[in-house]
Amino acid sequence: MSDIPEAGPGTLADRAAALDATDELAKYRELFTLPEGVTYLDGNSLGALPRGVPARLQDVATREWGELLIRSWDESGWWTAPERIGDLVAPVVGAAPGQIVVGDSTSVNVFKALVGAVRLVDDPARTEILVDATTFPTDGYIAESAARMTGRTLRAVRPEEVPAALGPHTACVLLNQVDYRSGRLYDLPGLTAAIHEAGALAVWDLCHSAGALPVGLDEHGVDLAIGCTYKYLNGGPGSPAYLYVATRHQDRFDSPLPGWTGHANPFGMAPDYTPAAGATRGRAGTPDILSMLALESALDVWDGVAIDSVRAKSLALTDFFVECVERYVPEGRVELVTPRPHEERGSQIALRCADAGDVMRALIARGVVGDFRHPDVLRFGFTPLYVGFGDVERAARVLAETLRPLAQP
Repeated sequence: MSDIPEAGPGTLADRAAALDATDELAKYRELFTLPEGVTYLDGNSLGALPRGVPARLQDVATREWGELLIRSWDESGWWTAPERIGDLVAPVVGAAPGQIVVGDSTSVNVFKALVGAVRLVDDPARTEILVDATTFPTDGYIAESAARMTGRTLRAVRPEEVPAALGPHTACVLLNQVDYRSGRLYDLPGLTAAIHEAGALAVWDLCHSAGALPVGLDEHGVDLAIGCTYKYLNGGPGSPAYLYVATRHQDRFDSPLPGWTGHANPFGMAPDYTPAAGATRGRAGTPDILSMLALESALDVWDGVAIDSVRAKSLALTDFFVECVERYVPEGRVELVTPRPHEERGSQIALRCADAGDVMRALIARGVVGDFRHPDVLRFGFTPLYVGFGDVERAARVLAETLRPLAQP
């Protein structure tokens, strides 16, 4: 390990310190609870805890629930939380207010969005749904069920194959903006435009992009979108997902899960369903208030944060990590899976490594937390609000020190 450069003037560690000293987002790190001595690079799986959340949850449990009881649905704003929190998510993903409702899981919202998209298409000749062949498995499972339910056929294609696969039979397309394994960023504006040119609707999964880079849902004319909130939005384990329905589609959006809270008169208990106006019709059952309000508190950290600044730091962090890995890690021990061009990169770096599972366990034991994806991928996520350049340099250094003894006979 003697050939790994020591910290000091002119080294990568020295550069990291200089970059951290001029980082305009560094001040946001103090808004999060991070364990001492841990370099946390798994925010693309579960975001760190914002410091304000525990006190907010304590108040919700002891005062709003414990004292106000049922009155909190009105007096504490529980009933309107899905729309109110949706409006907090909206600027992070480039949407105007009134188009996002928070609640249910990502899987449930994928189902709502896909079936709803098919129902928005009037042309009976449009019998096919295209789904991202590289997607997180659940999206594929849900898409297959949605196709069966709507009498459509499902075809899996890679995102780069979508333009050639589109045709007069395409009803809608479900795509991920960032590939969860490789961290590859796909061209949301260009693919959305191609889908619309073919007369179909675009549904985007934003789980690995929202909170890490500009999305521009309104700017690029996305029809429907879904995403989780426990990754880069730091909402906590199992925090509720969200559903975006563009304003132009809201009057005709027909949810396949017409629950009572999405009714125009939810307390009228009418036997027939009349959907509420706007994005509210995307609601289904009773909101999960505890996790919903934890998310609302978590979103406070975004006050004053420009998503363009987040993206700029994300690219700088990932560039620096790749540079450090290439400088420190023994040649041939890892292979970069994530694309190098900025326009093709999300906010994570994936490295292929033959003994990836053992390596990640060793890294975690030394306080560098990333994750392992079967069979051979080390995955590191970079959350710009709390990850610094010093974290990046340390992670690469520990990775190199871990790989060198593993490489010896």
